Amino acid sequence: MRAFAAWCDGIRRVASAPGVVVAVWVATALVSVPLAVAVRTDIMHSLGPSMAADGVARGMNYEWMEEFAAHARGLATTFRPTIVGFNAVLDNLSAYLDNERRPFALVVAAGVYMLCWAFLSGGVIDRYATTKDAIQSGRFLAACRRYFFRFVRFAIVTALVYGVAAGLLHRLMFDGAYARAIRGINVESTVFVIRVAFYLVFVLLLAAVGLVIDFAKIRAVVEDRRSVIVALTASWRFIRHNAAAVIGVYVLNAATFALVLAAYSFVAPGGGGTGAMVWAAVFIGQAYIVGRLCVRLLFFASEVALFQNSGRRLSG
Repeated sequence: MRAFAAWCDGIRRVASAPGVVVAVWVATALVSVPLAVAVRTDIMHSLGPSMAADGVARGMNYEWMEEFAAHARGLATTFRPTIVGFNAVLDNLSAYLDNERRPFALVVAAGVYMLCWAFLSGGVIDRYATTKDAIQSGRFLAACRRYFFRFVRFAIVTALVYGVAAGLLHRLMFDGAYARAIRGINVESTVFVIRVAFYLVFVLLLAAVGLVIDFAKIRAVVEDRRSVIVALTASWRFIRHNAAAVIGVYVLNAATFALVLAAYSFVAPGGGGTGAMVWAAVFIGQAYIVGRLCVRLLFFASEVALFQNSGRRLSG
């Protein structure tokens, strides 16, 4: 019940602060647009004034995309048929689970995006932790500036933890334990089930780490804790004392994200189309991005609500 109440309160807090959604969407656009422009330049150089250019302008040309991807270098290698429509979600998920290497430019962009989140996160948590009557003009940006360097340290810790997980843990699980688990098994369906089980364990471990970091950020803002280590320790104590509610909130948020993915899978445009169809595809894609960002903000908002309503001073 506490988890459901915190989740509902989180939805209310996100809905009451549309400016926060706009801020994170703008940050996302500012990071992604230069990448899109760079890929566009490579595409223009590849096509030139050719007949293929006329064909691509009239609609999706999968054969040309496959040929372009085969000869592309760097960031342009990400422009391939697997990014069309809902396939892009599956492509990113596959790269995440299989620890696939991404172009250096994309890694740099991810680092810049992490810095944007480091700047915005303090303001986001402060906004969701503050009642509407207490909101003052300019408070959001002031909180962003106040907590920025604190959250840069959190970003470094997060990058190190996920780097170890993506490198060492993934290698131990899939190159070691998984390889031994499927040794001698010739039934494809059995191998698939074992693979999915390993994926599930891997994701759950990363989710547990993410929860500790999220609540550490919340305690750093709500209680004005300056030490990242102290905040992480306090976060672990809070999660341990409120495990059922924390897990419940996480499951509800994850289910919300699954609903957003399911909705996008139904309306995501396929390849092809010109004119109004292109703009419709852009609108649908941006709507999905906004929905995904709202869910990410819901994680923060519902966790803040749970923390504030759980007798935090008594739980460490």
